[in-house]
Amino acid sequence: MGNNCVSARISEDGFFHSISHSLWWSTTPDMIAYNNKETSREEPNVAKEPEGLNPAQNKPPELVKIDKEENNLGLPVKSEPVIIIKEEGKQTEARRWEEVIKITNKDGSIVQTTIPEHLIVIVNEKAKPVQPPKPKKPHNVKRLASAGLQVDSVLRTKTGHLKEYYNLGHKLGHGQYGTTFLCVEKETRKEYACKSIAKRKLLTMDDVDDVRREIDIMYHLSGHPNIISIKGAYEDSVAVHVVMELCTGGELFDRIVKQGHYSEQKAAELTRTIFGVIESCHSLGVMHGDLKPENFLFVNEDEDSPIKTIDFGLSVFFEPGQIFTDVVGSPYYVAPEVLSKRYGPEADVWSAGVIIYTILGGVPPFWGESEQEIFEEVLYGDLDFSSDPWPKISESAKDLVKKMLVRDPRKRLTAHEVLCHPWVQVDGVAPNKPLDSAVLSRLQQFSAMDKLKKMVLRVIAESLSQEEIAGLKEMFKMLDTDSSGHITFEELKAGLKRFGANLDESEIYDLMKATDVDNSGAIDYGEFIAAMLHLKTIEKEDHLFTAFSYFDKDRSGYITRDELQKACEEFGMEDVHLEEIIQEADQNNDGRIDYNEFVAMMHKGSTDLGKKNLQNNINIGFREAMPVC
Repeated sequence: MGNNCVSARISEDGFFHSISHSLWWSTTPDMIAYNNKETSREEPNVAKEPEGLNPAQNKPPELVKIDKEENNLGLPVKSEPVIIIKEEGKQTEARRWEEVIKITNKDGSIVQTTIPEHLIVIVNEKAKPVQPPKPKKPHNVKRLASAGLQVDSVLRTKTGHLKEYYNLGHKLGHGQYGTTFLCVEKETRKEYACKSIAKRKLLTMDDVDDVRREIDIMYHLSGHPNIISIKGAYEDSVAVHVVMELCTGGELFDRIVKQGHYSEQKAAELTRTIFGVIESCHSLGVMHGDLKPENFLFVNEDEDSPIKTIDFGLSVFFEPGQIFTDVVGSPYYVAPEVLSKRYGPEADVWSAGVIIYTILGGVPPFWGESEQEIFEEVLYGDLDFSSDPWPKISESAKDLVKKMLVRDPRKRLTAHEVLCHPWVQVDGVAPNKPLDSAVLSRLQQFSAMDKLKKMVLRVIAESLSQEEIAGLKEMFKMLDTDSSGHITFEELKAGLKRFGANLDESEIYDLMKATDVDNSGAIDYGEFIAAMLHLKTIEKEDHLFTAFSYFDKDRSGYITRDELQKACEEFGMEDVHLEEIIQEADQNNDGRIDYNEFVAMMHKGSTDLGKKNLQNNINIGFREAMPVC
């Protein structure tokens, strides 16, 4: 369903700026169709291609049929016509690139850098809607309601009404499934973007599930500085509303077009950001699935503006070793193993490699007049390092691009290996070590906390919505292999090994003991969710107030010794030294904890987690443990 563009130039694809999963014809895998789904239907042969020009796609994308004999992919050919849906008034991706492609002589000299005027007229011409004759409805046949209106609710957690908290402003954009508005939070007057998804357009339960999964993943990734942040999700009788960060600096695509190509220094900075996002996503068990320049937005229009990753509509949760077969993505950036219907998160590295090639060279590495030709180039084409500006680009940059665009995913660089490449390193210094498995790093973080903080996290975890903890629930299910609702020592040991952690049994036992707050001998679901919470979630004011109110039973404004004693009993915590817990937070030594002292305690910097040199023994997160082919 894709994330809302939330930029000054709102993209209107999909629910939030993406190729629809359904329009990739996942139910008919013998077809591979690409679209920018929106309101008009294309007739074939809109305009005849002018002769004598560099080949450029002057008609909408057609059904791609990859011949089985030619491509050895085993994709059957289907001859029925397919209606390709595109956005009215919005260029397809291929047309956008036609406007910036360089026309060159055989010797590499540039003839022109824009398309002739008579071709621009064709390229920029809006597709006129074709109104097909409406089929006659059979008598006495009742039209089925959409799944979005039939279900009790799309969101699994009941929410207040959007307009209780926000004032809606002007429209920023619209798409097939909904409209994006500027919205202002009433309490803070801060501006956000609100994507309102019409429930009547969620025709099937797959559409409903896609909206749910995207919201779950956005919550799961919340807190990363280069991933669009979700503020909240709301639902009423007609729509689902997703409030998120507002980015006004435009797409990375537009800056590439404006600049032609980036300097190597700037390109290396962007590479660090993009692959930092990929490494973090993979560590949390999420594959993005549709990385492209349009899915990176600048927060503002400044030259050094931070960049945010958007569009998680095709993203999925994955387990180490899991193989995917649905053909999803965008033609220029899709990995060859995706077309072969056997892939894993390594496909994200390929897509990002195409982006880096494009940032450096100004145009994508794999080009064709049609989607079929693009796919054939992705599968078999050679990288061009001879055309301008590549002769002027360093060998180190070319080396990295080649290693990211290796067709065998087993030989392709991982995200961390990209970050360690000499061309990407800051001042020649590589990152200290791979990003830890999120499971391991957060267990370590939790184990180092005092008892009061652990209880606070449990309270916060129980107050979160199902959407906010859905990703953590997936992680729990990966570890709880017997579905007992508890993670035993052996399950934790096997799970950490799958995630690439190299720990002694004594170290795993220490983590287990520290996480098992009630000393039951296993980690239950509530304990695991509490341990996995991101620090940014813990430090939110509304969550802290909820937790303080839980302990302050008499609403006196203080947490007393008796109230703390009662909380410890409720959590099954024994042999607790209450005086020590209170003393940890009690700054004025009055024997109780007020709200300010409570917040200060929770905001203290994270404790050193180097228990028994655990951090020196960790290898990698989800990625290395995952063979794909």
